[in-house]
Amino acid sequence: MNWINDYVRPRINSLNTLFTSKREMPDNLWRKCDECGTMLFHRELAEALYVCPSCQHHMLISPRDRFTALFDGGTYHEIAIPEPLADPLQFRDEKRYPDRMRDARRKTGEHEAVLLAEGDLGRLPVVALAQDFSFMGGSMGMAVGNAMIAGAERAVKRRAPFVVFSAAGGARMQEGILSLMQMPRTTVAVQMVKEAGLPYVVVLTNPTTGGVTASYAMLGDIQIAEPNALICFAGPRVIEQTIRETLPEGFQRAEYLLDHGMLDRVIHRREMRDELARLLRLLMNETPRVHGDLPAPSPAAQEAAEVVEAAKSGSPEA
Repeated sequence: MNWINDYVRPRINSLNTLFTSKREMPDNLWRKCDECGTMLFHRELAEALYVCPSCQHHMLISPRDRFTALFDGGTYHEIAIPEPLADPLQFRDEKRYPDRMRDARRKTGEHEAVLLAEGDLGRLPVVALAQDFSFMGGSMGMAVGNAMIAGAERAVKRRAPFVVFSAAGGARMQEGILSLMQMPRTTVAVQMVKEAGLPYVVVLTNPTTGGVTASYAMLGDIQIAEPNALICFAGPRVIEQTIRETLPEGFQRAEYLLDHGMLDRVIHRREMRDELARLLRLLMNETPRVHGDLPAPSPAAQEAAEVVEAAKSGSPEA
């Protein structure tokens, strides 16, 4: 009896646990679409450039994933950004500003809310800047101003177009007036590119609001937006509460702004690379884009071509 209680029964229980227990599944394998609620497998979503295949909702995409899809072969070189002051105002609300920065860096794996890179787009050298809304709402602080100036200087030095992908909730409140000062700083950076005769193209993504919209995000030679992107200074909820009226359907969305002349294009994310390559080559007075090289002819084909050429010319070698 002791043998049964001490050995057989525990053995049976362990086998039952082995075959009936649920395997643990990581939380990041599936993602729910914010628009339609469809559950999407992470690999399929990444292949679709984080666009929901059911409703075509454009989800947030990291700057690195965006640059991988943008540049030729997914290859780009990251440009260093001058490091700003860590906590210039000694700001504290529920948390200290350095603690919030530490949490954002741990969550996103990035150092700041912006990434600056250069590479080839359709065989044309391009400098690109992208904001990361996952990093403190993509808020514009001194680091964003430094990145805009560094990107403009790099574009002028390389004689390359400057492309900016905006995604921000506005200025960074923890940096106060220093954050607002980035509006004129970034405007000067844009003017530097334009005075050099180089294209400055802005791609507005969801959302682009506040001081970013009021500065460099609306100064492009060509203004492009992703579908249904929210683009505004003050949000629709704030406006409705202020004027006490119901706003039109789709107010401050990309399609509405396109119809009212504030945008030049609304482009799907899958088509963004080809559209930018075409526009940038046109603005730089370059020849049309080459989509690929033909393979070199084999030795046998080369020899046959020489024989045919010799026969046409009447050579005795034929």
